[in-house]
Amino acid sequence: MTTQVIVLNGASSSGKSGIVRCLQAELTDPWLAFGVDSLIEAMPARMRASETGLEITADGAVSVGAAFRALDAAWAEGIAAMARAGARIVIDDVFLGGAASRQRWEKALDGLNVLWVGVRCDTAVAEGREIARGDRPVGMAALQADVVHEGVIYDVEVDTTHTESLECARTIAAHVVGDVTVPGAVG
Repeated sequence: MTTQVIVLNGASSSGKSGIVRCLQAELTDPWLAFGVDSLIEAMPARMRASETGLEITADGAVSVGAAFRALDAAWAEGIAAMARAGARIVIDDVFLGGAASRQRWEKALDGLNVLWVGVRCDTAVAEGREIARGDRPVGMAALQADVVHEGVIYDVEVDTTHTESLECARTIAAHVVGDVTVPGAVG
């Protein structure tokens, strides 16, 4: 069965966004990319610092409220609808709830062929990226490093600590069924 959706899960600054861009270049079919960051950017600004929306503390802790959960559920269903309509989708997410977060995607993506990908990175390396980016509170990567993977089972895992995004994308692409990867892809 052809892979319809690729879900990447990893902590902040673990390298998911770079991998997604490389996947879009490596895979021959067009793949649309959606990330939790784009959902957050699409929300009204007042929800980005609200108990009912999304709160990110100075030390990088993230809490989500009921209004965020409702928008997130609608967003997931919308992405699933696009996949059901024939679009191939790559999702870049942060499973703050570990296995429970995967279950919310499993519900939305029920009936679709999904490749589940864990993106890992040494905490110190992710913290360095976090500082270099300058757009995340320092500490977010460390707080998320383990919790996002708790109880989550993957089809494939990559580690960006010492492996570039392109090589990780090629590893993932080798597991995509129904798409021919660019020559040079490894498994």
